[in-house]
Amino acid sequence: MAERPVQDVIVIGAGPVGLTAAMTLAGHGLRVTVLERDGDTLGTGPDLAERAWETWRRPGVSQFRQPHILLPAGTALLRDRLPQVAQALVDAGPLRLNIVGPGSQLPGMGGPRPGDERYDTLTARRPVLDAAFATAAAATPGLTVRRGTGVTGLLTGSEEIEGRPRVTGVVTQDGEELRASLVVDAGGRNSPVPALLARLGGPPPASERAEAGFVYYARTFRAPGGAPPRPLWPLVHHEGVSTIVIPADHDTWSVCLVVSGHDRALKALHDPAAWERAAKVLPELDGRTDGEPITGLQAMAGLHSRSQRTVVEGRPVVTGLLSVGDAWAATDPQFGIGLSMGLSHAVALGDIVAGAEGGAGTGDGAGLSDTVELALRFDEFTERALTPVYRRLREWDRHRLAEIDATLAGRPYETDDEGWHLTNVLDGVKLADPDVLRAMAEVACALDTPENAFAAPGLVERALTLNGGPAWTWPGPSRAEILAAVEAG
Repeated sequence: MAERPVQDVIVIGAGPVGLTAAMTLAGHGLRVTVLERDGDTLGTGPDLAERAWETWRRPGVSQFRQPHILLPAGTALLRDRLPQVAQALVDAGPLRLNIVGPGSQLPGMGGPRPGDERYDTLTARRPVLDAAFATAAAATPGLTVRRGTGVTGLLTGSEEIEGRPRVTGVVTQDGEELRASLVVDAGGRNSPVPALLARLGGPPPASERAEAGFVYYARTFRAPGGAPPRPLWPLVHHEGVSTIVIPADHDTWSVCLVVSGHDRALKALHDPAAWERAAKVLPELDGRTDGEPITGLQAMAGLHSRSQRTVVEGRPVVTGLLSVGDAWAATDPQFGIGLSMGLSHAVALGDIVAGAEGGAGTGDGAGLSDTVELALRFDEFTERALTPVYRRLREWDRHRLAEIDATLAGRPYETDDEGWHLTNVLDGVKLADPDVLRAMAEVACALDTPENAFAAPGLVERALTLNGGPAWTWPGPSRAEILAAVEAG
């Protein structure tokens, strides 16, 4: 009988998704080692939030100090499945936020309803969020986190099937060989694993990649005397520009302007003064740049929407290696769905291995020994539960970028996709109808599909009458008015 590895599972990456996978697997009795290339640690203590913000550096995570939000779906998952993380986050002092709360208070919206707690979330700056996960992981039996240990190679065994490699472990940056029954890639958008897998010479995964079309200009503020009122809705679209307001912990919040990478004139937003002038003409940002800036103006671009599927034509191209979260598929970050998707993906992996209820729904666990069955079951869950979300976001990106291109060319955007126009109409009237508001929240909070959320008889038809018909123009200032403010200096 082969000797059992020192660890059953190796997880690459100690971000929230990697640690969620590790804690879930360890909770099922497996021995898990997490390898993280960034070396800093924080320890514990009552000032953990501020130490995380002020001193923690994770150069391997390019968006570490960019705005993030934990949606209600992610918060509910933590409370149900990883309460130790939820408690560590509560201890760090997050903001408690209800996504529909501010909108429900508008005239004619009827106020809160029973069941609106479904839209509750805990939100914090990314370093604070990561610190809560690290604190919970450090106290998890059967789980070891090794920081400052990058992965530079994959080990393979003799069990490969028809030239399809069987991964049996990893090689670290120090040349150490670590073996495990399963390797989980949670390395995010910048994971080294796809390049390492290509070196093994097996069939390639099925991959796709969309244009990295958006540029994000963000800044984080603090108001010790109290942050501005919570936004009526975090994400607002205008002609050529979108705005994001994310309240966070300890009287902080972030403001982000999102434009097309093709809009060369609006790249002037990289100048803080121009960014401030643009923010002043956007009504939903009124008062939201008046606090003390605690970051400089941060620009982010080149974030491709891409996915990698390792089951092709019903067969795994590799076994013993599975990818979760952004290592599997990375989406447009302006919707904030990626983190909650990744947590769901990570918990499902542990459940599928153990056969727990709520995983693939197939009864007995796939276990670690039958690597083909494990790969197939995990792919089935991914394709059923998460791939439709990824594709929906990718399609939205495609339409939005094409629409902005049309605006730059001075012509209307034309498409035969009625769903694009309907999506915009529903988004535009959500603060005029309480049922549309909650249906939009179901989708935006990653709680349900659009088909289910808007299935109530007559809901869509009523929304169309609120808009005056299916025609649509973006509300608020035009791109020309925003550009005029940008160039006013």
